[in-house]
Formats: sequence, structure tokens, C-alpha cells
Amino acid sequence: MPFISEIMKYASLSVVGLDKNTGKTETLNYILSALKEKKRHVAVTSIGVDGESIDRVTQTVKPDITLYETMLFTTSEQHYATRQLLSEVVAINHQRTALGRLVTARVLRRGETLLSGPADTKTLQEIIRKHASLGADITLVDGALSRLSLASPTVTEALVLTTGAACSASLRTIISKTTFACTLIALPEVENPLKNQLLLLGKGLFSISENDNIHDLNIASSLLFEQHRERLLQHGRTLYVAGVVNDRLLQFLRMQKEGKIRLIVEDFTKLFISQEAYDAFIRRGGIIEVLHKANLIAVTVNPSSPQGYSFPSHIICEALSLSLQSPVYDVRKIRENFDKSKTANTI
Repeated sequence: MPFISEIMKYASLSVVGLDKNTGKTETLNYILSALKEKKRHVAVTSIGVDGESIDRVTQTVKPDITLYETMLFTTSEQHYATRQLLSEVVAINHQRTALGRLVTARVLRRGETLLSGPADTKTLQEIIRKHASLGADITLVDGALSRLSLASPTVTEALVLTTGAACSASLRTIISKTTFACTLIALPEVENPLKNQLLLLGKGLFSISENDNIHDLNIASSLLFEQHRERLLQHGRTLYVAGVVNDRLLQFLRMQKEGKIRLIVEDFTKLFISQEAYDAFIRRGGIIEVLHKANLIAVTVNPSSPQGYSFPSHIICEALSLSLQSPVYDVRKIRENFDKSKTANTI
């Protein structure tokens, strides 16, 4: 089954949707089923309250996640009480969420459930470690683009991105949005020894000289940079931002006349920027690097939208593959073909 062998190299994986209804749960179920076939010890959780039976935005029914015998899962007390499977509780995290405490359980009989997990990176990291201590080879995290920070490479080791018709009725727009997201995910990593020095720093803005000397600008956030414009590049043409970066900062850096600007950020999830601002910065010779590079395993696509329109599966997959220069998968088609093949072999 496509890209499953690559997933098996990692101990944690986020499945993140580029938009609502892009087939995130379908992709997660495909991965869970494939890892079961590979006899891997799997655990699964979700980000925040993304697990809900009705999508609050589109008012469409969301599919349940299918779990199999021996799999671990962590969800809120509220969703644990509504599960449609037989399981035993193995741990309870006493830190409360909006839907109660977080319950970790082991599946005794296959069934469906909704998931809702922690909304902060620290607790999610604790849960992933807990799963590993209970024997899990890999923890899958049902992610959400609105909580992209929890798909950071500092939290999960790899990710799968889902996209599709729900992003737009225009194929060109879908391709553009998906390609830009993948461009940010693939940003190059800072080389050592500078990387090791930056990892020791706290939050804030730092100016870096040509010989890699680091100067703390004593600016707590990039959102405050306009009060300190004249100091941002006083030591060199490299700026490290430990925190979020938005269009305003990128536009300011693009307008500087003296040489090319190098911007370093923690990882792609810290970039709250538009494609227009990014493209303009790069055209001026700007460079963006990250401390932690993400491992994008695969891009999957849902050709249908909840609004009723759809694209032929082969057309949207081929168009995205051409733009990304890598395969794009319709996992529903893959599962349908796999099931047909199994049926044919039993006849």
C-alpha cells in the first residue's frame, strides 16, 4: 500500500488537513488499516476538540475513526463515553480539557470512535511518550490546520497533508494552495554549528552577524518589530525569530535595500504568511530557513467537496503530482481497489 513503508520509519505522525473536508479522517483510517496489516503496535489521538460528529463549519456528518484490537487511543472523557468499541482504560491524564480528562485505553474489540485530545504541545508530547511506554511503535495524531503548531516537527516526527476539492471550486487554486503549503513544509534546515547555538535561545528576535555572532535584540515578539525597525538588522543581514512571523515583518525585510535578507524561524508552523508576501520576499533574493525541518511523507486528496462539486480523481491527482513533483494519492480509490483485489483473490 502506498507510502505506508515510509510511515513505519517514524514513532509519531500528524495527519493535517489543508482545509475542512479534505479527507483527513479517510486518510487516517487508511493508515490505521494498513498499519494493522503490517502488525504494527499503533496508538492514536487528536488535536483539541477536532473530534466531533458534526462539522461545525460545513454542518456535515464527520466519519468515525476505526480502531482495531490492541490499538491504544487517547481521547477526552466525553468522547470515551460515546465510543462504539470495547476497550479497557490503561491511564488517565488528570489535566482537564474542555471535554474532561484525557483517557488512554486499549481496544479489545474493533469499533468506531470520535477523538478529542490535548490543545497544547506539551501535553501532546507527554501523551506520545506515554503511548511509547505502553508499547506503541507509532502514535498517529489527527490534526487540524487551525492548530498547525501541533504538527510541528518538534512534536511529531513526520506528517501527511490532505487537500482536495473542499479548498476551492477552482483546480488552479487547489494546486496553488497545496503547492505553497508544501513549499513551506520543505523549507531547508539551518546548518550547524549555528543551529546548535540557536536551539539554546529563548523566545524573541535575534540579529546574527556574518561570523555567526548572535545578538539579542530584546524584542519579545515579531509582532512588536515596528517599534524597533532601525535595530533589526544592525548586526548583519540574518534575523532569527523565535516565535511567529507574519506578512508585515516579511514585507519590511523585503524593502531593505542593503543586500539579501536571511530569515530563520523555528519551523514552518510559525509562518503565518501569504503566498504573495512569500513570493515577493523570495524574488528580492530573500532566504528563509528553519531550525527543525518537517518530514512530509505524503499528500492525499479528496476529489469531492461537501458543496456538491467534485473533480475526476485521476485529473486532480495528476495535476497536483505535476506541480509538487511527487505522487499524490486518493486513498479512497486505493482502498476500493485493494478491497476489490482481496475479493477477487477469494473467489
